[in-house]
Amino acid sequence: MSQPTPRKQWIMNAFAMFTPGHLAPGQWRHPDDRAGDYTNLEYWTDLAKILEAGNFHGLFLADHLGIYDVYKGPGNSTPALESGAQFPLGDPFLLVSAMAAATKSLSFAITASTTYENPYALARRLSTLDHITKGRVGWNIVTSYLESAAKAFGLEEQIPHDQRYEKADEYLEVVYKLLEGSWKDDSRVKSASSGKYSLAERVRRIDHHGKYFKCSATHQLHPSIQRTPFILQAGSSSAAKNFASKHSEAMFLPGLEPEKVRKEVDDIRAQVVSHGRSPDSIKFLAGILVIVDETDEKAQAKYQSYLQYADLEGAAALFGGWTDHDLSKYGEDEDFKFSGSGAIQSMVNAWSTTIPGTDGAKWTRRRVLQELAVGGVHARAIGSPQTVADILQRWVDVAGIDGFNLSYAISPGGFEDMIKYLWPELKERGVFWGDYEKIGASMRESYLADGKGPQLRKEHPGASYKRTTE
Repeated sequence: MSQPTPRKQWIMNAFAMFTPGHLAPGQWRHPDDRAGDYTNLEYWTDLAKILEAGNFHGLFLADHLGIYDVYKGPGNSTPALESGAQFPLGDPFLLVSAMAAATKSLSFAITASTTYENPYALARRLSTLDHITKGRVGWNIVTSYLESAAKAFGLEEQIPHDQRYEKADEYLEVVYKLLEGSWKDDSRVKSASSGKYSLAERVRRIDHHGKYFKCSATHQLHPSIQRTPFILQAGSSSAAKNFASKHSEAMFLPGLEPEKVRKEVDDIRAQVVSHGRSPDSIKFLAGILVIVDETDEKAQAKYQSYLQYADLEGAAALFGGWTDHDLSKYGEDEDFKFSGSGAIQSMVNAWSTTIPGTDGAKWTRRRVLQELAVGGVHARAIGSPQTVADILQRWVDVAGIDGFNLSYAISPGGFEDMIKYLWPELKERGVFWGDYEKIGASMRESYLADGKGPQLRKEHPGASYKRTTE
């Protein structure tokens, strides 16, 4: 008698940011929220311990380098400042060492920009973290999209979108040369008998002279467990998808409807193959807000309670930064189902399809902001463990994704609710692991789960730069 085929195991990622208001501005006022004290290191180490106790795969730390100043602008930072909407904002790199010291298996994905970071310096920081986390670090590659960031770094305006990705592609070449090509695996010998710490003949300087970068340097650290950190990316433009299909090992996908996300997944998988990689060499994670409790009624009541703390001005500030659309330019009673940009109308139509009781509703500016206020432009799964699990299962089945970037209204309470209520249901269904498959596994091993070790797969373009012992 044949054995039943094991169900696909989902990747479950916590999604957070080094700021008081990530995707739910105003919740810092909630009595049970600790994210508002974002500079308290104990909050972050406690969060890491909670996530590891719940067997989350990792913590994904978003970041940007400017301020959201489109709403009521241009150049108006007041709504973001007053609401705490992704501002103030700290450097996520500086959190990771402490969280890694408090855990053994939880991985950390850190956002860093190829537009404003120097590749030599960033390679050193990534390599350092890969060493001290024992391989539990990933790099979420962004090209940066805020006009305020461009001006902060001395530019008159942003570098054009597609040019940022062209620059990013060369950036990765420099990083691969440093992390994969500067040192052979056996270069560091630490031999007391010979008196040699490293063998000079096995270490070399890389020389890169390209369109955007010049770098003549020996990488400052010997090879770490992963060499190149696990590579993640988000983005839906043609240039972003082409870049991801070449370099990314996991991709974060926004979207309100799984059917539309499926088109993105299929498109990117086809492009992955065109770059000589297998279609399953990249994992897809959908962003979703989960609010769960014992019953549907209790979960909905919890969501309604969060809305009491929501800051609609902060939600408008975030939306303006994400889309470059200033909602203050629209009338208060204007129906966004029939006006506004195509992106806004598409979002409203998705809500009308998926949110019960909204058929025929007038989508005024306030109504739109209420939908954005807790969870942003991501999908939502609100209900009992069974209801939420059904919603997530539909996303996996229809969108063809591999897991989720799970956002919160309040932290760490939102994640604790997932562990308490949702995890037992997912484990019962066989879609979420009962424990880490390998204590202390690298991020690449944990996320790809293909048994091929901690370093880049042979078909990945970065692997071609590796210096081996031969």
